[in-house]
Amino acid sequence: MSGRAWVFGDDIDTDVLAPGIYMKAPIAELASHCLEAVEPAFAREVKPGDIIVGGRNFGIGSSREQAAEALKLLGVAAVVAVSFGGIFFRNAINLGLPALRCERAGEIPARARLTVDAEAGRLAVEDGPELACDPLPPHLLAMIRDGGLIPHLERKLGR
Repeated sequence: MSGRAWVFGDDIDTDVLAPGIYMKAPIAELASHCLEAVEPAFAREVKPGDIIVGGRNFGIGSSREQAAEALKLLGVAAVVAVSFGGIFFRNAINLGLPALRCERAGEIPARARLTVDAEAGRLAVEDGPELACDPLPPHLLAMIRDGGLIPHLERKLGR
């Protein structure tokens, strides 16, 4: 996966990713407001393949899976953060959105070109260092490759 980095700080919660005021709207409307409280241009300017970089506790807060779903709908290829809210992490993986823990994510400059290798646990920063991430285990990589938990189970069950 390669894309441009969108860098955010610590404690980005699910209400910033999927604002509560739009929760009853269709997912496309909700996604159009993703992260607008911290970066108003994000939903308009993010491109397919771009990568979110977060600090500590990315995706903390409520269990709304729409937070990860909005990122995926906008074309985000992966989320890299120092740490994740546990429910967000699992929702991302369940929806086929790679989420990688990287202790040195705070060193990544905004708009840098990144290449992520989720299997090896490596993140290359163009004109910068290669950073170690926690590699995703094979069973989660298989789920992501299949498009998320439901498509993965359907494939495994032959449906």
